[in-house]
Amino acid sequence: MRKILILVLIALAACTTNVTTNPPRSAMEELLISTAADRAAQNLALQIPKGTKVFVDAGNMDGTDSKYAIAAIHDSLLRQGANLVGEKKDAQKIIEIRAGALSTDQKQFLIGIPQFNVPIPLSSGPLTFPEIALYKDEEQNGIAKLGMTSYDAKTGALAASQEPQFGYAHSNENTILIFYSWKGNDVIPKDEAPQLPPTDYDGKVIEHAPASTPAKP
Repeated sequence: MRKILILVLIALAACTTNVTTNPPRSAMEELLISTAADRAAQNLALQIPKGTKVFVDAGNMDGTDSKYAIAAIHDSLLRQGANLVGEKKDAQKIIEIRAGALSTDQKQFLIGIPQFNVPIPLSSGPLTFPEIALYKDEEQNGIAKLGMTSYDAKTGALAASQEPQFGYAHSNENTILIFYSWKGNDVIPKDEAPQLPPTDYDGKVIEHAPASTPAKP
């Protein structure tokens, strides 16, 4: 009996656990912010004649996703017929761009018992009691507030100004009776949603054998 117990302990000590690391930001968070920036940039429209040489001053744009927002504004200006230049000295008009918001908001509504920790004496850590959701609604929204002002490159006189424009993006997940849940968003087209392959209990992808070719008569 003692030998069997020793063998069991050795087997348990030899077990390993594979840990999957995740980036600090989720893909959905990035999609919400970038989509909101796209939608706000599309609404920016200054009354500038087509073909005007424009330098975009992005000195007031800062933040984690500011580079994408700047590119979205560049795209909007090009679609409106502006000619972008790389230096102020070559421009007829200077456009200053600014961002009042490039982030997400979250809110959650739960009917049930939230997750909580139970302290255990003489233990290195508490026991985590899982959440029990009779009904749960989790919502995450991306918000962008973008604005721009144009002035003459030589005189500095105001050429055009527009009120800041807003862009929004939305994602939500609902759960009923703990196990039944569904998700929705307005950032990923339905025909482009990822189709994950089936996996077994260990998380390994189940390989399907190719269909056999019927024998010729």
